[in-house]
Amino acid sequence: MHIPTGRSAATLALLVCVAVAAARVAGAHAPARAHVADAKASESTPTRLTGWTLREDPSDRGLAWGWQRGGFAGTSVGVPNTLRAGAYKGATGIANYEGSVAWYRTSFKAPSTGTYLLDFQSASFLAQLWVDGHSLGSHSGAYLPFALRVQLGAGTHELVARIDWRDPARQSREGFHRTWFNWGGLNGPVTVREVGASELSNPQLQTTLTGGEATVRVSVRVRNNGPARSLQPEGSLTHGQQRLGLTFPTLTLEPGESATATATVTIAEPALWSPAEANLYQLQLAVGEESSYTAQVGLRALSWHAGRLYLNGHRLLLHGATIQEDAAGHGDSLTASDEARIVSECKAIGANAVRAQHPLSASLLDRLDAAGVLVWQGVGPVEGAGNWYSTTPQLLAAAEQQAKTAVLAEQLHPSVIDWNLVDEVAGNGRDAAEVSYVRTLAHWVHAEDPGRMVSVDVWGDHPPASAGPLYAEADAVAETDYSGWYDNPQNSPSQLAAQMRARLATMERTFPGKVLAISEFGAESNRLNAPAAPGGYGYQARLLAQHIAVYAADPKLTGMMIWLLRDYPLTPTFQGGSIHGVLPQVRLIEGLNQKGLFTYGGTAKPAVGTVARLFRALPRG
Repeated sequence: MHIPTGRSAATLALLVCVAVAAARVAGAHAPARAHVADAKASESTPTRLTGWTLREDPSDRGLAWGWQRGGFAGTSVGVPNTLRAGAYKGATGIANYEGSVAWYRTSFKAPSTGTYLLDFQSASFLAQLWVDGHSLGSHSGAYLPFALRVQLGAGTHELVARIDWRDPARQSREGFHRTWFNWGGLNGPVTVREVGASELSNPQLQTTLTGGEATVRVSVRVRNNGPARSLQPEGSLTHGQQRLGLTFPTLTLEPGESATATATVTIAEPALWSPAEANLYQLQLAVGEESSYTAQVGLRALSWHAGRLYLNGHRLLLHGATIQEDAAGHGDSLTASDEARIVSECKAIGANAVRAQHPLSASLLDRLDAAGVLVWQGVGPVEGAGNWYSTTPQLLAAAEQQAKTAVLAEQLHPSVIDWNLVDEVAGNGRDAAEVSYVRTLAHWVHAEDPGRMVSVDVWGDHPPASAGPLYAEADAVAETDYSGWYDNPQNSPSQLAAQMRARLATMERTFPGKVLAISEFGAESNRLNAPAAPGGYGYQARLLAQHIAVYAADPKLTGMMIWLLRDYPLTPTFQGGSIHGVLPQVRLIEGLNQKGLFTYGGTAKPAVGTVARLFRALPRG
């Protein structure tokens, strides 16, 4: 876990600079006395705001009733919080999926007059914020961090959030398409801290290996909030008894000016990070007593050429499954035990990697870092099956900002090896806007974070006949392959194997020199179908084994990701999609995507043992 005390990496997502009167606004509502947190002056400990009052507003009258000024009654809840997290089926599930409006309020103490930063890790979907009845601004889009800066006087202040997650179709039109249930709520941690005379942000780390030595380059953005002066950051990297100092240059900065400072250190015997040995160093950065930044980081060198991927100089082969941040009874507000269970399930199947279509939370990434699980990270709009909604200049700019926000927030995590910019491209892209988005973002990422790949996911049923400009700057390409499920489930094992090998050969001809992976493969399974029949547990296990055998035998393939680790709610009316046109006899549980290796409740399906046996025979990395 990183503990920023200047501006955190997450803060780079969206910084709304506003002025709020220091005195509390007088109003008809008495100030809340519960959930009062103390935003300590110490820059080293941001205060997490966990206790809140929740009030649902299905008629959307809260604004008219003045709830933005706080003081409204409600239910005491902890944050992160997802409303009605168990309601995903039937009439109640449909109403919950279509969304509603809810209000949250909490109080905190500012020990002194000054500038404070309110940091939100996620809010779903539209969040409007007020302090003491004064508007701070708004933010759209879940799973993206954002921050609000505010001037406050010493004393108690009330923070109010209005969350609106109505109409998921509208959310898609506005450029945000989720890949699971439309949960609503303040679904990420919220912290507050006082801003110091200087701030540290956007720390970056690059490792190169020469012989047995590691050269580590650390950079950080320094902002001067005081008068014109010189500032010199200091820092260190520590692993066990090994401590290495970081020497940064002195920066001369005007009031409000920022600059990047860089330090380089050579380590003779580095404790490298990899899936086989997930060594972590403690990175500490500071500007005197004014600001500091602490994070767990990994020293590892990623490289790729001629279609092969290398970690610390060794060939890397990825095998794992896609994960969704969704847990039964909690929705997308995962608890520590929920996150631990995801990592445990990855270990249970012998995975060395996971794929995520949405940016993962910092706390889950911390666990994946510590467990040595690699992450193929989606950061752009998730609009699968050849769709692309960001067709206007405004939506295109929002899509680019969404991807940049995720990259800046996650780039210190050693587990993340790839930034996937778009999901299930058909052919050479839907239109010029999609091509422009991919090329513009690929260029930006290569400049911002040259130590990671940029990738594109392709809809395997509609690959390009030849690679167009959209793919020119991508380092890696992944394709879906549902042979044996949506495609030709009636074929014999030998016919399916031939089909998979033919698709791989075509992909390799179309994308020579790219790092190649299979992003999705699998089949639905439950107890409603006979074990050996399509939709049964035995059928799922055998089909996955067939795919893994074909992929493991292809020397040009770098990765395979099962769809998916655990069943999850999609939409209340979901019944398997197009599968009924191919397999009309399959019986599925309405509302759930059941391609998981584990049920939504966490029970292992028979395929877990099959996959574990095959994955554990592959190199871990």
